[in-house]
Amino acid sequence: MSITLLTPRPSQLDRDAFVASFGDIYEHSPWVAELAWEAGLSDAQDSPAGLAAAMGEVLRSASAERQLEVIRAHPDLAGKAALAGQLTDDSTREQAGAGLDQCSPEELARFERLNAAYKDKFGFPFVMAVKGNDRHAILAAFETRLDNDPAEERRTAVEQINRIALLRLESRVA
Repeated sequence: MSITLLTPRPSQLDRDAFVASFGDIYEHSPWVAELAWEAGLSDAQDSPAGLAAAMGEVLRSASAERQLEVIRAHPDLAGKAALAGQLTDDSTREQAGAGLDQCSPEELARFERLNAAYKDKFGFPFVMAVKGNDRHAILAAFETRLDNDPAEERRTAVEQINRIALLRLESRVA
C-alpha cells in the first residue's frame, strides 16, 4: 500500500511557504497552519491524513475562545452568503457537492429556520462536513444536534471542522 503525498511536501516548506500552501485549509484561520508548522513537521505530515492529524491537534488543543473563532468563521449551510456567492471556493464546492445549491424554497426556509435556532442556542453556526451527505441527511443532523449542550456541540463542531480539513487536504491530491 502506498501513501499519497501532498505536493508541495509540508515537511520541506519554510513557514511562509507552508502557510501560503495550507493556511486556507481551516476557514479564514491561517493561525492553525502557523501553529502546526511551529510544532514541527516530519515526513509523517506529508500525507493528507498526517497533516490533518497535526493540524487537527492544534485546533483540539486550542482554547475554547480560539475554537469558537474558527467555528464562527464558517458560513451557514445554504445561508445568505451561499445564495449571494460569497463563500470561499472550498465551501462553494462542498455545499454544491451536497446539493445545497439545489434546495427547494421550502428546504431553504427550513435551513434558514434551523440556522437561526442553532445560532440562538449555541452562538455559532452549524458546521458539518457535508461531503458524502445530501441535504436531507444534513437537515436531519441539524435537528439532532440542536439537542446537544453547548460544550458538547462545540466539541462536535471542532471534530467536524477537522473532518472538513482532512477532506480538503485529500482533494488536493485527488
